[in-house]
Amino acid sequence: MSNFSQKFPQGLPIGSTWIKTDKSAPVVFPFDESHICDAPVGSVEDAAKALGHAVSIRKEVAALSSAARKDLLAKTAEKITLMREEFENLLVLETGKPLRDCKVEVARTILTFETAAGEVSRLHGETVPLDLLPSGQGMLGFWVRKPIGVVIGIAGFNYPLLLASHKIAPAIAAGCPVILKPAPQTPLATLWLVHIMREISSTLGVPTGTVQLVTGNPEVGAALVSDPRVGAVSFTGSAAVGHSISRAAAPRKTLLELGSNSALIVDDSADIEAAAEAAVRGSYYASGQACISVQRVIVLDSVKPQFLNALKGHLSKVVVGDPRKAETHISALINQASTARILTWIESAKKAGATISHGGGITHGAFEPTVILDPPSGEPIWDEEIFGPVMCIRGVKDLPAAFDLVNDSRYGLQASIFTASLKSAFAALDELEVGGVVVNEVPGFRSDSMPYGGVKDSGIGREGPRFAVEEFTVTRMAIIRPETKAIG
Repeated sequence: MSNFSQKFPQGLPIGSTWIKTDKSAPVVFPFDESHICDAPVGSVEDAAKALGHAVSIRKEVAALSSAARKDLLAKTAEKITLMREEFENLLVLETGKPLRDCKVEVARTILTFETAAGEVSRLHGETVPLDLLPSGQGMLGFWVRKPIGVVIGIAGFNYPLLLASHKIAPAIAAGCPVILKPAPQTPLATLWLVHIMREISSTLGVPTGTVQLVTGNPEVGAALVSDPRVGAVSFTGSAAVGHSISRAAAPRKTLLELGSNSALIVDDSADIEAAAEAAVRGSYYASGQACISVQRVIVLDSVKPQFLNALKGHLSKVVVGDPRKAETHISALINQASTARILTWIESAKKAGATISHGGGITHGAFEPTVILDPPSGEPIWDEEIFGPVMCIRGVKDLPAAFDLVNDSRYGLQASIFTASLKSAFAALDELEVGGVVVNEVPGFRSDSMPYGGVKDSGIGREGPRFAVEEFTVTRMAIIRPETKAIG
């Protein structure tokens, strides 16, 4: 498996070349902890070099033609498409995520680059009627969008390639140099992506250092986000780290895609079989390591017995085991620490009166699909983000109580409702305090072209190429008096 390290040069892509690092760290396959290869570990000094280079080419990148930026993004999508199977297999190894989910990740990455390429031609401004005031008579006003400057992208381990694409692609579309810091556990696919983009850049006359990558410890990340020369920071990860980054980056713009404990509501008009299937699918994809996976299922009491009965048939179809096999749904979590944390939370919920109705342990080296009934509020398995294959179920008397229970959370990323009632669907859209309301699908549904983000501790700002491009640009107003005659 060490041949994966030969897909790109040794060291880190900093400046216009690759810089060798003093340190390296093993990347392991989470399923059996076998060694994939050693990855370079960057330093604060490496971060400083990357920042210095990005600042030095900021104006050059901002001046790139729309055609050059569009070509870079479109050709990146084409190259990933040609290499998609290799990317899928590499993602399986470094994340431990089932192959089926890695296939989805690569497909979504391609779509993100294609969509960002399209957004280049839609980056424009508008005229403004300045003569609404007497002082503006005879004046012309319009605004344009200008690149915000150097973008720092920090991605999580669960979807490393896709999360990187949502930082890199909009930054390029906006005309911004970007420095990416991947999660320490999963740098390989992102290193390969950056290598591909730099090779394409060299054929288009785009500065090679437009896209750089730095790995390393939290001090490296702190050096990147706190530098006053940075224009914007885009982070995907935990709420605690996101809060820290926001404080360190202030007053520069931050886009924070943070945690969640997403809810799925089942009302008394729902297709119960479809809701049960969605609950299982939505809880266990990517081994539950997704911020919008189903964590809390809130069912009206009148249909709860029927829902629980329907759930059994779908749980029996969940395959646990080797993520390299096409049939696998759940495999090992990213590391043993994550597994130990979830086991602790399950034990705490049991002591608080919850019932473990399915799973709750480890099999074939992976976490079993787990269902917990009636965990009380105040327990971390209900209140916090599990980030594992665990579904919690509670019953409520009516739909207003369901809405209240969903909103009784510090998170608010996405939620869903299964219902046959248009009135209930629109009530959910009005009442749920989240960034996205999904009707008759899992809360984990995300099209990469839509605005995506949360409220409360789930973050601030919106991803999706169109919306991220707007975040990575600033308006510049032009206020023109054509005549130069003295006034008054």
